[in-house]
Amino acid sequence: MTPLREAVRRGLISSEIIDERVAQVLGVKFRLGLFDNPYAGDAELADSKVHTAEHQAVSLQAARESLVLLKNDGILPLSKDIKKIAVIGPNANENDNLICRYGPCNKDLCTVYEGISALLPEVEVQYARGCDIIDKYWPKSELYHIDLDAEERAEMDAAVELARNSDVAILVLGGNERTVREEYSRTSLDLCGRQEQLLREVYATGTPVVLVLVDGRAATINWADDFVPGILHAWFPGEFMGQAIAEALFGDYNPGGHLAVTFPKTVGQVPFAFPMKPGSDSEGFARVNGVLYPFGHGLSYTTFEFSDLELNAINGLPMGADSEEMVTIPCDGSLKVSCRVTNTGDREGDEVIQLYLRDDVSSVTTYVRVLRGFERLHLAPGESKIVTFTLTPQDLALWDKEGNFTVEPGTFTIYIGDSSVNTPP
Repeated sequence: MTPLREAVRRGLISSEIIDERVAQVLGVKFRLGLFDNPYAGDAELADSKVHTAEHQAVSLQAARESLVLLKNDGILPLSKDIKKIAVIGPNANENDNLICRYGPCNKDLCTVYEGISALLPEVEVQYARGCDIIDKYWPKSELYHIDLDAEERAEMDAAVELARNSDVAILVLGGNERTVREEYSRTSLDLCGRQEQLLREVYATGTPVVLVLVDGRAATINWADDFVPGILHAWFPGEFMGQAIAEALFGDYNPGGHLAVTFPKTVGQVPFAFPMKPGSDSEGFARVNGVLYPFGHGLSYTTFEFSDLELNAINGLPMGADSEEMVTIPCDGSLKVSCRVTNTGDREGDEVIQLYLRDDVSSVTTYVRVLRGFERLHLAPGESKIVTFTLTPQDLALWDKEGNFTVEPGTFTIYIGDSSVNTPP
């Protein structure tokens, strides 16, 4: 409001305009009856309709389907025969700072520690925080290393000792309401606070380590990607966080989510987001190149095969074939693209089939490739399904130099795969 007051004081905005805008707002409130009954509605009725068992079931399934398996060198899923499990990290048993401010929610969400304990009641599951989500010097500590103080050292040592005496250590790191909010742009995309030091010291014990990220943004977890054998990203899965993550870690649920963002290797690459213009990811001798995890990336406990790609003009439009791999349509035509997806592994799972498009010849600079469709399929072992996409003139068009949204004559390359880079043409 301060800039608006200053604009009025300087005569840049008249009081008449202010009166007109306020009248518009008050008029809407009047038509809605808010002056007669500002607290309209039946609160008890709302409580009976919101957060029902049906809604909670949807919330649990959403938590499951949002999980993205970033890396798996064979450590996942974990065996349920493990005797001692260490669940470590500032997000491992966090409750308050993982409850979103938007909409109703159970104020006692299921934490990762609680979820694993409930799933494996006969197993010894112990928890240690290891460090806070941020340190007392944060965010300045993102600029240079600051040694742990005695209190921090003691807490980290306790977590490391727990890991040393366990069969597996599950590190639950990332961010929460203290680091991820609308106005919380960060200096770095590294794990904040002492979290990476905690991860490295636990790893140094020799105990097998799995990293679970609970966070709302991409993270430059380069060291973890090089050394930690299993990495699962859970985002902010909500009320049933612990149950969904536990099911995925121990094989009761096969994660099938794919990234809707690009993970860069360093904040120095930002902006480095999909879709990219030519040259955005060009190599250089004196800099880090490429992405850490590309847009659309996501692994599974099973494997999938793509085959039988077909291109067909639709709506009776004329078409011709310059070769077995090329279909010709008019500029106002549409194209049907289909392929077969087969689960070639030994367990059921989800795959996200992604369709990308590149404008090979254009009058203005266009993206290297753009996403033009995706579909999530659930397949049993050995099962196949055909997935079909339709490319319309809207999908093929661009804004030309004259500001017209048009389809230009030329060639387009179509890619189908399981990420923005794993798409053979």
